Amino acid sequence: MSLTLLVALMWVLLAREFEPPGERLSMALRVTARWSFLWFFLASTSGALARIFGSPFQPLAQRARDFGLSFASAHLAHIGLVGWLLLTSDKPFSRPLLVFFGIGAFFIYLLALLSISARLRAILGPRMWRVVRTVGTEYIAFTFLAEFAVKSRQPGAANFLIYLPFVLLGLAGPLLRLAAFVKRRLESKGPGRMPREISLP
Repeated sequence: MSLTLLVALMWVLLAREFEPPGERLSMALRVTARWSFLWFFLASTSGALARIFGSPFQPLAQRARDFGLSFASAHLAHIGLVGWLLLTSDKPFSRPLLVFFGIGAFFIYLLALLSISARLRAILGPRMWRVVRTVGTEYIAFTFLAEFAVKSRQPGAANFLIYLPFVLLGLAGPLLRLAAFVKRRLESKGPGRMPREISLP
């Protein structure tokens, strides 16, 4: 957790050192978002990869909680930059966008808190914990995908190529989780039986 945050802060310092004054903050925001997303992708897909492809991905699945906490730690640098932008910019901000991304930030640290507190998870109960985890994970994934999709459409072929891998990963994550969910439901029904209805847990 400390390492991922330190690396994120290093990206911020590099942006300040090498980018022109008008681009420093925007570059730092972009780089820290991509850095933290990589940890989110590992946290949110490692279990799905293990279920779909088996034992080769089991070591990743066993570290999913660590990846998630590392993601929450790394994302602190990005949130700090957003706060600085809100304090220093003279331009008005879109309230719907602030609410949209604010809910995503809320879910990040709610899930982090629940993942380290067995008592809170016990209060929620296993079923409600699964619901909160699923809704939170998919909402966070959607905020990243929306941001990367918008950035990829900005002018410049280089900009498109930079964001294309992140857009593809953003699309792959929900598909992997859906495939893992379907496989789990099929396995729970036993060999040769198809579920009549598939719904979120």
